[in-house]
Amino acid sequence: MVSWLQDTTGGLLLLAAAGIALLLVLIVRLKLEPFIALLIVGMLTALAAGVPVAELTGSAQNPGDSLLESGFAGILGHVAAIIGLGTILGAMLEASGGAQVLTRRLLRLLGEHRAPLAMGLAGLLFGIPVFFDVGIFVLAPLVYVAAEQGRRSILLYCLPLLAGLSVTHAFLPPHPGPVAAAGLLQVELAWVIVMGAACAIPAWYVGGVLFSSWIGRRIHVAVPEEMLAAAQLARDKVRPGGTAGDGDDTGEPGGSGDAEPALGLVLFIIAIPLVLILAGTFGSIVLPETSVAAGVAGFVGTPAIALTVAVLLAFWLLGSRRGMTREQIAEIAAVALRPVAMILLVVGAGAFYGTVLKATGIGTALAESLADAGLPVIFAAYVISCGLRIAQGSATAAIAATAGIIGPTAAEVGMSQPQLALVVAAICAGSIIASHVNDGGFWIVSRYFGLTVKDTLKTWTVLETILSVVGFAVAAILITVV
Repeated sequence: MVSWLQDTTGGLLLLAAAGIALLLVLIVRLKLEPFIALLIVGMLTALAAGVPVAELTGSAQNPGDSLLESGFAGILGHVAAIIGLGTILGAMLEASGGAQVLTRRLLRLLGEHRAPLAMGLAGLLFGIPVFFDVGIFVLAPLVYVAAEQGRRSILLYCLPLLAGLSVTHAFLPPHPGPVAAAGLLQVELAWVIVMGAACAIPAWYVGGVLFSSWIGRRIHVAVPEEMLAAAQLARDKVRPGGTAGDGDDTGEPGGSGDAEPALGLVLFIIAIPLVLILAGTFGSIVLPETSVAAGVAGFVGTPAIALTVAVLLAFWLLGSRRGMTREQIAEIAAVALRPVAMILLVVGAGAFYGTVLKATGIGTALAESLADAGLPVIFAAYVISCGLRIAQGSATAAIAATAGIIGPTAAEVGMSQPQLALVVAAICAGSIIASHVNDGGFWIVSRYFGLTVKDTLKTWTVLETILSVVGFAVAAILITVV
């Protein structure tokens, strides 16, 4: 029995299925932290597959030679700096009032009758550098005001915003999910940006524009008075460099009494890391390999370097030039980094699990079985991610576990970088499907926009499912032509 379990395709597949089932039991039933659950399942899978203890955990003299340490070190060395720097960048944009500037200008340019589209575009743009929940906290007051002025259901305004925040958080770096999946599948972030955007934008349009407009006209939810009062307090809040009112978003940053930065500056700060990363990757393709230009492009296009440049510019242009002290900037960075620790632990544990699957041959067995059954890897990645998301609620945990499971399989079939990036997109699409009561985002949306549980299920849960399905459908179509 032991030999069959460790040396045959059927036995290895049984180990993989048992590992996933145990993972769900630990997280869903026993409420164990995903990081600890992944660690336990990885250890038990390795031991059941016959991996020697010395190879699994190392020895006191050579702990670095173990699957445990190499699994964690391989991914965290790649993603820790990117996730940390991206978090700080988003915090600086939030603290400086950049989100309000961006949303207010879009509302002004598109007009009141297109306010829902403006909110959607604001979510799409501001969602690139900030976490999903932070985007809601910052932009919710503007949703309340726009909905009250338009005298229409708050759903027409909040759902497009939520769609924009959700797809950027799910599909685009520097957010933890796509960064972690890219590291685990060993794909360049520039390709993840290109393919992620190709999947995210159609999903945002179908869910955030078409569906939101349709459902917003059929379910009317008024803005509660307490939310309008909260919006007024937010507009009266004192920010570094001045007092926040309507603000002059056309002024020069650092000017006397400016409460908010200029719109062009906000867009510049958001765009610069993406542009540098893309320039680094595609510059290495079109420029002569030994040229100085290729070397410069490769250096500034390294994700950690590109984000460092953006963060330093944000510290100066959004912070120091506008009156922030060094202590204030340091405090913004410190506060922003506090929630990052658990994200990195989950990503590291997912990488360890993937290392175990590769070392035991489970990844190879899974790849061969998918090929024999005629199932594409991208479909398996999406289904696994959907299952983990629905069962335990955390998108990051679903991505880390799925990428760990599917990574060795993807490596076996010899995919190109664009194809691997589309597998990443499929995993990320699965991680946002069917948000319901076990997802913290479900309750944030319900609380901030005054929705009952029933209305949240009919609107937010359906929206997330549309975003997921459309994003995966685009990825599945594109992988046949790249």
